[in-house]
Amino acid sequence: MINAKFLRQKFKSIFQNEPKLFRASGRVNLIGEHTDYNGGFVLPMAINKEAAAAIALRDDRKIRVHSVNLTETAEFDLDETTLQKKGFWLNYIEGMARILERNNFKIGGADVLIWSDLPSGAGLSSSAALEVVIGLSLSEINGYDIDKTLLAQFGQQTEHEFVGANVGIMDQFVSANAEKDHALLLDCRSLEFQNVPLDLSEYEIVICNTNIKHDLAASGYNTCRAECEQAVEILQNYLPEIKQLGDVSLKDFEKHKNELPENIMRRARHIIIENERTLLAAQALKNNDLKKFGGLMFASHLSMKDDFEISCNELDIMVKIAATFSGVSGARMIGGGFGGSTVNLVKKQNSAAFQEKIYNEYLNQTGIEPATLISTACDGAGEFENVN
Repeated sequence: MINAKFLRQKFKSIFQNEPKLFRASGRVNLIGEHTDYNGGFVLPMAINKEAAAAIALRDDRKIRVHSVNLTETAEFDLDETTLQKKGFWLNYIEGMARILERNNFKIGGADVLIWSDLPSGAGLSSSAALEVVIGLSLSEINGYDIDKTLLAQFGQQTEHEFVGANVGIMDQFVSANAEKDHALLLDCRSLEFQNVPLDLSEYEIVICNTNIKHDLAASGYNTCRAECEQAVEILQNYLPEIKQLGDVSLKDFEKHKNELPENIMRRARHIIIENERTLLAAQALKNNDLKKFGGLMFASHLSMKDDFEISCNELDIMVKIAATFSGVSGARMIGGGFGGSTVNLVKKQNSAAFQEKIYNEYLNQTGIEPATLISTACDGAGEFENVN
């Protein structure tokens, strides 16, 4: 949880100024995996782990940033054209600042203190939360009321151009636009979205971190993405109007799937059926039918394991443990794959026992200690004040 008093005191000790405070949440994707960059549907929620920025204007064009987590300070000058090399944490901040300026948001220099309690590498979008909170804070202290969808798009552009990650827009979008006690159903083609009520009065969202990340993560993700693009190229011979797999109906896919090589067909099948699952899941939430919702989560995991082939032994072990526990309605892997976390829908009265079971059985089978966290559905990015 963000401690406003700590952030203010830390900022004053480093920059000798009074800051404004902003926050942006990480996310967990309840269902709809790898559909975002294929122009499909996703259904994430914002979680109660977040990134925060304390910020104050300077009278020059330098942006000086201190990371509390890394205990490092770095800076860049908006008037200089030489950019930081990729792989440096300042890329996220510099990317947002320069993209704001490129889009006619005239910003001045700033002192910035950043802090996060989002675990890196857990598939909870720590980088997206950072991008969103930086974009929001820089625009607002310079007098702009930035559109949250535009803010998300700037975050995605930062990943593409300044970080070198060809990501979809889901992570930044939910971090910017989420609503408390709701999941967010996003059409990644049109960017139309609706906040869907998420009644967790009897359930908890339990996120279980495998604490593993395999070397295949980057290459496997890129391979699956390339194979989705190949599927579109082949299907365009029969469906010339399509641009992404999200444009392909299940009926049309069934009609033309035999034109695709086996591995390409399975990648496409996951995306197209996952889109159907995501819409069914959103309707289940609207009907407060969390049992049905949980069944769709299990089906999503099997599809990612068998068709999209981005799971791994550790993730499969976690989901199998969850599937044998009577208090669990649904479980699935989340994120890019080959490690990271699972999301689990667990009856509240069974949550403590479930977490103990995950810890003991996963540790026994893998030799790795897992980590768990419980989250409600939280609001998206904004300025904040508190008295703690």
